[in-house]
Amino acid sequence: MRALIVDHAQPSGLRLGTAAQPAPRPDEVLVKVAAFALNAGDLATARGLKDGSVAGWEAAGHVVEEASDGSGPAVGTAVTTFGHGGGWAEYRTVNTAMLGAAPKDADLGAISTVPVSANSALRALRRSGPALGRRIMITGATGGVGRYAIQLAHLAGARPIAVTRSPERFGAELRDLGAQVVVADPADYQDTVHTVIDTVGGPLLVRAFDRLNTCGVLIALGHLATEEESFPPGALMATPDRNNRAVVSFHQFDGTALPPDFTWLSEQLAGGVLQPSIAWRKSWQHVEEAITALRDGTLHGKAVAELD
Repeated sequence: MRALIVDHAQPSGLRLGTAAQPAPRPDEVLVKVAAFALNAGDLATARGLKDGSVAGWEAAGHVVEEASDGSGPAVGTAVTTFGHGGGWAEYRTVNTAMLGAAPKDADLGAISTVPVSANSALRALRRSGPALGRRIMITGATGGVGRYAIQLAHLAGARPIAVTRSPERFGAELRDLGAQVVVADPADYQDTVHTVIDTVGGPLLVRAFDRLNTCGVLIALGHLATEEESFPPGALMATPDRNNRAVVSFHQFDGTALPPDFTWLSEQLAGGVLQPSIAWRKSWQHVEEAITALRDGTLHGKAVAELD
């Protein structure tokens, strides 16, 4: 089968080539891939693999061979899938606990963005507790997770506060997604918030923590910053009106069932309730463009490669 394989001799570290088609285990389906999403984590994983390996976490397509143990969807079902590799190929095998069904007319390019970005945003919001009427700050708001977090927070009745380095450039777009306020830095927002969903880390995380009110929680979801977090003296001290604040770590694959969430998110995308905010979408023959943009930090939103 054709695949985007690891080749450390190439400038991008990847090239289109061939790989053996995987054979599914009893609890796996075989999926013919139509599109896959890329992110910085994928690229970091690929750098650590040997030549000829197939990386890729997120991919969407159709089931062409059912799981022999009877679990999972039937042949012909559109699905979004997650795995710790194998997504950047014409075919991938997927454990039936790591996929979700999608409507038959769903845009599979959009659906491919569900497992990491949309699901991370969904589960981070659940971790924050009830959202109705609460102010929720989202850093890295123009990224894939950030854009989904804004939409889901708005859908849940929250008041999203979007943080982006370029509010002049992205402000209107983020407000269209549901952001109530768009600022360049957490310190620019003068009120307090109940929740911070942080995808950046570093000094920005520290400044975002300073915006939390009593019982507020900062969910550390990612770390794009090159600097460490360093809290100044007294930053963690409580006051009567800013007490019991917390920073919590986060991992979306925590043992909670994935298929229902993957399926629900896919349905929201197919129905137009959510927008995938795809910033780059082309044939996988041009995937080097997306890789370069991801590594340079110039791609705002999701990158989706479609198989020819």
